[in-house]
Amino acid sequence: MSLACRDGVGDEDEAEIAAHRARLKADVLQGLTSSPKSLPPKYFYDERGSSLFQSISQTPEYYLTRSELAIMEQSADEIASAMGPGCLLIEYGSGAADKAHLVLDLLEEPAGYISIDISKKHLADAVDSLARSYRDLEVLGVHADFTADFELPEVARPVQRRVIYFAGSTIGNFEPAEARELLLSMRRRLLPGGGLLVGIDLKKDEDRLLRAYNDSQGFTAAFNRNILVRINRELGADFDPELFGHRAIYNRQLDRIEMYLVSRTDQTVQIDGVRIGFRPGETIHTESSHKYELAGFSSWAAPIGFRLHRSWTDPEGDFGVLLLTVAPPESSLEADAGE
Repeated sequence: MSLACRDGVGDEDEAEIAAHRARLKADVLQGLTSSPKSLPPKYFYDERGSSLFQSISQTPEYYLTRSELAIMEQSADEIASAMGPGCLLIEYGSGAADKAHLVLDLLEEPAGYISIDISKKHLADAVDSLARSYRDLEVLGVHADFTADFELPEVARPVQRRVIYFAGSTIGNFEPAEARELLLSMRRRLLPGGGLLVGIDLKKDEDRLLRAYNDSQGFTAAFNRNILVRINRELGADFDPELFGHRAIYNRQLDRIEMYLVSRTDQTVQIDGVRIGFRPGETIHTESSHKYELAGFSSWAAPIGFRLHRSWTDPEGDFGVLLLTVAPPESSLEADAGE
């Protein structure tokens, strides 16, 4: 649960609002008219969804945020040193950028920081906060969906290397083919010697994983159903969220948590004039969260053009932060060209 999404924009952005609504409608109808039904997890994060996720991250069961933060706090000096001097730090899906400062505080003569987020409000708040904290550092924001094409702005200072920061185990929310395409697009943006600092959730006891996505206070269930509330608000749909239950399971074959909304009854929902039926017990797949091993992830990333430089874990071994560097040309950087 980590993909940021757009909350809305000001009145002056009517064309942008219309384009967003069109994308949302297309994504929702495509997902709910498919078999099995699904919804893109990036639409979890409106204002209410973001607030619910903050509550989830503070529950005893949800270890991911605490574990990653502990790594960044305990190993920030080593991470910053490994990233090297003159680094341009580029954060994908930055949200509040609450972990970036742990590295920025220790980087040697950083060239700048670029925040990329699909939420204009989160982006503006994060850039403003960091710009006030780092008055001698160029802080820039890019309002974009990082899974699509976008342009990186130039910074004034010389850049010795680019490092993309992809926190929160967000990579685990993508299907393997989608994750590969995303990492390929990241690699193409990196200068020679550049790197990718990425957080991954590690494989562990199944019961513990299930508790993390079924918290006893019900925040995850509310978070899951909130995507229906958003569709109602932005597309004029008539979902009754209480007629859908929350379910999280562990798929052993695919090493991932899967979250679903489950119809409690036979019902029909209208979405912008389109009627969609649900049978009792029928599911909507709302999110996957893949779990990895350190060696397995770095081996998987190698054919894409990355090699493992350093890795860090929390004391319990729950979470991993990896620094992957762009492999030299002789290591099949362009192996994907004909695939």
